[in-house]
Amino acid sequence: METTLLSSSSTGATASNVAANGSASATSNMFTKLLVAQIQNQDPTSPTDPSTFVNQLAQLSQTEALQKVSDLTSANASILQSLQVLAMGAQVGSSVMATSDSVQLGSDPVAGSFTLASASAKTNVVLTGSDGVKHTITLGAKGAGEVPFSIDPTALGLTAGRYSMAVETDSGTPPSIQIAGTLSSVKLSSAGAVTLIMSNLGEVAPSAVTSFNGVTPATATPN
Repeated sequence: METTLLSSSSTGATASNVAANGSASATSNMFTKLLVAQIQNQDPTSPTDPSTFVNQLAQLSQTEALQKVSDLTSANASILQSLQVLAMGAQVGSSVMATSDSVQLGSDPVAGSFTLASASAKTNVVLTGSDGVKHTITLGAKGAGEVPFSIDPTALGLTAGRYSMAVETDSGTPPSIQIAGTLSSVKLSSAGAVTLIMSNLGEVAPSAVTSFNGVTPATATPN
């Protein structure tokens, strides 16, 4: 499937380059015709300074060079995007950490963490459901650094659904939260945007991912 994505993107980039080159060629031909017409229709008694034509030709060359650079940059961006999709696709099934301000809960516990810039004597993770009711996970005093936590829906009496998240500290500066999940798929939209689908989070932008932790080994089933 990933190969198809690369082929499609590369084909699109090639088509764009052909169209751009055709447009540049048409512009060049038009410029040449205008230049010839200008030379043919100049006043014989007061001809145009030849250096003017040279300057115009130099400007055309510069414009064509800039167009080629622009086309090459666009093609490289398309190829890099395709490589990103392939790289992300190779991570499907991996355990992933990603920043988010909400979490999708079912019946299983969800692991998360955040990083404190300084120690906090009172630290809480607050979950708010669609009904507006807040549920607090009390973590107590925590030192500076990474603080792991777990959301256990059963223990907290939370029904399945999406909850917004926030960290409360005595410093008043809430850190961003990372949630663990499994990368289930990678999508490429018609506009070229890459979107990751993660358990516990749903759709996630690649920029939100903070770590890939590999595939979790399957637990052996006893005979």
